Amino acid sequence: MEFIQRKLSGVWEIQLAPIRDERGFFMRAYDTALFEKAGLHRPWAQENHSRSERRGIIRGLHFQFPPFAETKLVRCVRGAVLDVFVDLRPDSSTFGQWDSVELSEANKKMIFIPRGFAHGFCTLTDKSEVLYKVDNVYNREHEGGLLWSDTDLGIPWPVEAPILSEKDTRNWTWREFVEKVSG
Repeated sequence: MEFIQRKLSGVWEIQLAPIRDERGFFMRAYDTALFEKAGLHRPWAQENHSRSERRGIIRGLHFQFPPFAETKLVRCVRGAVLDVFVDLRPDSSTFGQWDSVELSEANKKMIFIPRGFAHGFCTLTDKSEVLYKVDNVYNREHEGGLLWSDTDLGIPWPVEAPILSEKDTRNWTWREFVEKVSG
């Protein structure tokens, strides 16, 4: 495993190292000792599995307000997704900035996203499956979301007319989020 610091503070790309032979591969997807050494081990509360049937689906950008904010460890085990994360931490030097990484069955990367971020992804293939660990429990009353197409964020998604859930069509703009958290 290789841990690579991303441009947003606290976000890490983790490159897994499969051992391949004629049968396929074996790889370690999580190692407590290595994550502790990198300062990233968490007591994970849940592991979630998301399956999307079509290319061009956007899920997100989701987050939970404290005290239910979540650290996420995300990987794509089937197909490919563009994984996107936005810094929501008002005291962070990267507040309001976003970054993205392609996660795929082929590249075997994971992304570690600390508490205080909105997170979402766009499917790049038909039949994409994403697994992600979270270090807190889900609480409907503390959930929030940012609008995928918000011009203040300016995220260049790989699709112009995505397939969205009804809930994700009503997410907040960046300005609405800032007004709610600073008001």
